[in-house]
Amino acid sequence: MTDGRTAPSPTAPSPAAPADRRAPLRPGARPAQPLTQAALAQALREAVLAQDFGATLDPQDEGRPIRHFPSIDLAVAAFPESGPPVWANVAFSREHPQGLIAELPADGGPVRNLRFLADQRDADGNSIAWRPGSDWSAMDWVPLAGAAGEGGGRVVAPYPASLLKLMVLVGIGRLVDQGRAGWWQSLEYGGRERVVADWAYDMVTWSSNEATSALVTLMHAAGAIRRDGGREVRNELHALFASLGLTTLRLANTTAEGGWGNAAGSGVGQIQMTAWDTVRLLWWLDPTAPRAPWLAADAPRLSPESRNQAMHALQDQALHQVLSSGALAGVPGWVPGLPARLPSRWLQPDGSLQAGEVSLPGDLRRFAAGGEVWFAHKTGNTENYASDAGIVRGIAPRRRHYLIALLTSLGSRYAPDSRCPTTWRIPALGAAIDARMAAWLEA
Repeated sequence: MTDGRTAPSPTAPSPAAPADRRAPLRPGARPAQPLTQAALAQALREAVLAQDFGATLDPQDEGRPIRHFPSIDLAVAAFPESGPPVWANVAFSREHPQGLIAELPADGGPVRNLRFLADQRDADGNSIAWRPGSDWSAMDWVPLAGAAGEGGGRVVAPYPASLLKLMVLVGIGRLVDQGRAGWWQSLEYGGRERVVADWAYDMVTWSSNEATSALVTLMHAAGAIRRDGGREVRNELHALFASLGLTTLRLANTTAEGGWGNAAGSGVGQIQMTAWDTVRLLWWLDPTAPRAPWLAADAPRLSPESRNQAMHALQDQALHQVLSSGALAGVPGWVPGLPARLPSRWLQPDGSLQAGEVSLPGDLRRFAAGGEVWFAHKTGNTENYASDAGIVRGIAPRRRHYLIALLTSLGSRYAPDSRCPTTWRIPALGAAIDARMAAWLEA
């Protein structure tokens, strides 16, 4: 398996690939209105509503349409070739099926008008907010961002699932930069000894849970996270996120043994991300993005080496299954998503995909040779959750550059096939958003 030793320069263009013989830039008139914050927010809201998520069938409710509109937290930051960055965030839930548009300050700081609430689980560690008969009015919600009594719409932030591994990746990068760990340091976990860079690569590219646990043990061993008396008393990752203004990013109550799921006392309700703060974390990571306007000049940064390792793993993502869907093209009923090029390294001679423990059917070679964009991203999914967040860059001659993050309660229980992490409506949403961004950024 390729490891971080072959990572490209953090400021280099995307790796060379076969010539794209697809049709030239998709035709289309210049957008009816210029790209502004308001226009982008409205476009995101309309794209979600157009997918008719309320008609999604729920097998936990005898296959009937979902009783409550799903929770969807969606954010985009676009980087026009000429002009300042443009961003927007919209949120939907059973309480806001028509969507809420987040009020974002001129410097790209935190959301002002939404109250984010932490997800919930019961005493047995089960996620309870998304059951067909769940009664939100009877639940004791804990604020994630903003006091419980503040005005504005409330938004229950869905568990990020394996998108959380993006936070772990950043945490390891900080430890390396501080001299408390090394990318080429040996790390033993579960009877296996590998270098940190290899654990991190597997954690991101095919979402290895074992690799995640190994790196969580490293964060504890290095003192970045510390527990005393059965509770967490130190979390340097939270301090980093606070210094970056990303206060809804939380990786709480993990254990020194590498536990980060519900059974360990972490997981749902303890690990949280929101779309806008995730987009801003990606902005902080993106080596080709313009300066992040909300950050002070002396804000913490990853070193070029650590940023390079992070980007290398994100660019080699195998699981194009949520906003992008090329990895699922061999599944019956396939719906195209965001038109990303698949990394060819995961394809077998017959074109099927094999990445770690993940196997997907079909001849996918056309997706490794085609595509319109590079998508450096991380996905996540469980029964009740799906997520995807990353950096989109056009493959020449395409020129679009934007960041996108989606977190939703539409997990694998709504999937049409056991190999899918979510409903086909999610990749359809990804395709619709990308088409709109292409029209704006390449007009």
